[in-house]
Amino acid sequence: MIQDKVVTVVMPAYNAESTLERTYREIPFDIVDHVILVDDKSADDTVRLARELGIRHVISHKENRGYGGNQKTCYDKALDLGSDIVVMLHPDYQYTPKLIHAMAYVIADGVYPVVFGSRILGKGALRGGMPLYKYVSNRFLTFLQNLLMGNKLSEYHTGYRAYAAEVLRAIDYHRCSDNFVFDNQVIAQICHKGYEIAEVTCPTKYFPEASSIKLYNSVVYGLGVLSVSFRYFLDRIHLKKYKLLGD
Repeated sequence: MIQDKVVTVVMPAYNAESTLERTYREIPFDIVDHVILVDDKSADDTVRLARELGIRHVISHKENRGYGGNQKTCYDKALDLGSDIVVMLHPDYQYTPKLIHAMAYVIADGVYPVVFGSRILGKGALRGGMPLYKYVSNRFLTFLQNLLMGNKLSEYHTGYRAYAAEVLRAIDYHRCSDNFVFDNQVIAQICHKGYEIAEVTCPTKYFPEASSIKLYNSVVYGLGVLSVSFRYFLDRIHLKKYKLLGD
């Protein structure tokens, strides 16, 4: 808890058995009140291990709902628990839990309502093993997205995010996709509502056990991201309404 604000870490999990314990052990429990793990029908023993580690809130999907569908369950549960700050942390150990302090305090102190852990700020992405094609596509997509959405983010594609609960309540994330483009649709909703996004430099690790989408899915994701950004742009200039953004 920070300044009487309840801090919850949500972990959207899929086949995370080999990395979950390392991730969980580094969570700063001096400020974190709840940990929620939502398993998206893993083929390994992620759920069993989560319970052995003592994670109190473990939810297991009976069917695979996709990355976005997993997050929806995460945020629903976090809000049900009365959380004030919700941090999404992937259990694949690609992002260090040691930044939870910094991200949560930015929100708790009222500086920004949303904080992203950016792999692109600084020089850690390639040094951490990010494939060159992913780095180049990240930079290209981010450049276009900033132009279309009127922002100055260093990247739109990080999976390390912290939200004030009021932001999650203000947007309608259930309208978003159940797939990977969910994250960018949420950004569009956040920006449409006028919330500002802060970024902190985040080292990243790429290794065989870390989750990563394949090349074909990356292409599909990239096209989806561009679609979200163009539709947001058309809505922003009042040319065509983007239903995802609501009224």
